[in-house]
Amino acid sequence: MPSRSLPLPVRRARRDFSSHVQTWRKLRGLTQNQLADRAGLDRKTVLRIEQGHEGVSFDSILRVLHALGVLGELPRAIDPYETEIGRLRADETLPQRVRPRDLR
Repeated sequence: MPSRSLPLPVRRARRDFSSHVQTWRKLRGLTQNQLADRAGLDRKTVLRIEQGHEGVSFDSILRVLHALGVLGELPRAIDPYETEIGRLRADETLPQRVRPRDLR
């Protein structure tokens, strides 16, 4: 899927994420080659992540985050119970399956 067909917030998030990965690498004093070695990846993959290219596997991203020492932050960042709606609904029992609803 070409970038221009992605919603603007998704493109912004990818750009910000890529910039943050690059900043973390520099804060750690690592070259792209060193980060790639630590992550068990090719330098080109690290470059693609830092440039926000599409098609980089989620596993590769997780490997880079692990090599940077920030992987533990990801689950907390998307923890639904850290959000207002999650805290409001924390006492509810979540269904095992969710069936499509008519949103009209």
